[in-house]
Amino acid sequence: MAVSLPDARELSDEILEALRLRALHGCELGFTETEIADLLGVRRETVCHWWSAYADGGLDALPHDRSGRPLGSGRALSDQQAALIQQQLRTHQPEELGIAAPLWTRRAVGELIRQQLGIVLAIRTVGLYLRRWGFTPKRPRRHARDQDPEEVRQWLEQTYPAIDERARQEGAEIHWGDEVGVAADQQPARGYAPQGQAATMDVPDPHIRANQISTITNAGKVHFMTYLGTMNAVLFVVFLERLLRSTTGKVFLIVDRLRAHMTPEVAAWVTRHRERLEVFYLPCYAPELNADEYLNNDLKGSVNATGLPHNKDEVRSRMQEFMRKLLHLPQHVMSYFQHPSVQYAATMNL
Repeated sequence: MAVSLPDARELSDEILEALRLRALHGCELGFTETEIADLLGVRRETVCHWWSAYADGGLDALPHDRSGRPLGSGRALSDQQAALIQQQLRTHQPEELGIAAPLWTRRAVGELIRQQLGIVLAIRTVGLYLRRWGFTPKRPRRHARDQDPEEVRQWLEQTYPAIDERARQEGAEIHWGDEVGVAADQQPARGYAPQGQAATMDVPDPHIRANQISTITNAGKVHFMTYLGTMNAVLFVVFLERLLRSTTGKVFLIVDRLRAHMTPEVAAWVTRHRERLEVFYLPCYAPELNADEYLNNDLKGSVNATGLPHNKDEVRSRMQEFMRKLLHLPQHVMSYFQHPSVQYAATMNL
């Protein structure tokens, strides 16, 4: 990790004087002006100016007045204007402010500045402002528009804490479950290619895919079952039967509201096995609250990393190989709960 040095114009007069003396000492030791400038966080021309003055007249000839443009001068946005824009970025999405963009990109922020302040900035200048404000480009977390914020709030503040407390009292184990499909032509990684040429890969039939249902716990346990068809009530019950055979004690299973999870057949089966299993449902359109989603993302990113498979059996075999390795990596499974959206369900900070 690179160490970020403060702007020298922000330093006190006493610290600047110490920097001048250290720069001169470095020059006397044979370091280049560029090396000294990099170490002290000043411009090479500044070190050159100090050394020339010292060489001509000694320490008394060193300049003690600040040189260069004052910090913040010449900026297009005042501190007050910059604070306003930052507040808007932190509390609103672009569409809420009438800007046609799904995310806060440099172009969208530039349009916000134009609308709010009447100031037109180059895209590069907008990027410099964002970096100065501590905003960095990130892959966005997906968020469903139909998600009910109040339902999510109740889940985080009331429903899940109650489930967790019951689990502690009854000695139950909380499992987070979800399904995922992996296609043979799925490769989320990027590839390098000569400039001006696209990165290409030969892909198999896109209909070649396999599916999996799994559960994980915040203690690092994993259970899974792969299948080739579509998840339905019968398959879900088969998995639940396997889950109970491979666990001891009571299981609290948290899943989404997939139709197969909520059929009358499933409800009847769960009722008959209530002493061993209870099922709880996440808020609607809130997959980010399910820790098993992050296992699924890991699986999709890893299963085809060594090359695209040729048939369904190969896809399924690779999925099973990945999951069998995961059975012996509880710390890795626990790390899924460290994602900010599911850290509420983690047992500890890794």
